[in-house]
Amino acid sequence: MRFGTGIVFACLCLTLGAQWTNQPTPGAPRTPDGKVDMTGAVPRVNGKPDLSGIWQAEAEPRGPGGLYGLGESPNSKYFRDILADFKAGEEPMTPAAREMLRQHGQPGVVGPSLVCLPDGVPHADRLPEPFKIIQTPSQILMLYEVETIFRQIFTDGRKHPVDPSPTWLGYSVGKWEGDTLVVDTMGFNDMSWLDARGHGHSEDMRVEERFHRRDFGHMEVTATITDPKTFTKPVTISFVEQLLPDTDVFEHICYENEKDAAHLPGRK
Repeated sequence: MRFGTGIVFACLCLTLGAQWTNQPTPGAPRTPDGKVDMTGAVPRVNGKPDLSGIWQAEAEPRGPGGLYGLGESPNSKYFRDILADFKAGEEPMTPAAREMLRQHGQPGVVGPSLVCLPDGVPHADRLPEPFKIIQTPSQILMLYEVETIFRQIFTDGRKHPVDPSPTWLGYSVGKWEGDTLVVDTMGFNDMSWLDARGHGHSEDMRVEERFHRRDFGHMEVTATITDPKTFTKPVTISFVEQLLPDTDVFEHICYENEKDAAHLPGRK
């Protein structure tokens, strides 16, 4: 029950999505009725797929009307539970990870996003809210609408820092393998949650993401999480980001007019 309620409030505190409406996407393939052809050809720049655009994880609504029938934020099963593919009791979790999950489920305990802290990697890519990719020859920028935060993926050949200061989004370097962008990220703090349920991680976590734009309107993403202190084996999930054409991201300041946290279980 606490899990369900937490997800409801987690989603209700998010914005209503990209809000620059009716801004035609330049160069987008269109059908005769003027709509963007989501199955059109992948745009390319400098010989590589251009991942630029406004993206949002494809949703898997739970019941009519979105999340719990509330009409709010339909979302991916991996947004709700990073270990959704495993049967109950068979999750590849260490004893420390199980204890962390138990603590995160206690009354009054809320996830970082409910106190207006950032979402981490790869959780931020699975939010039921959009983010923007800007691709340049030497780096790829991800601008997340939630919390108005950014992530840099360097493709200029640099190596990871030797002794990085722990951060929410880590340090990301990327390379192209054919038409797939492969991103390696490390240097996290241990404060972010991997999902709305409350699975955590250690500072030793490493995340590999593979981004493949299969057509104009869809990008396949595979993320592998390796963290021996948390999982007994690497955990891999695959999901699809859908393009949101003819719009753009919008400022979102979580703490502004925030009223959800006071109504969570255990709060008075």
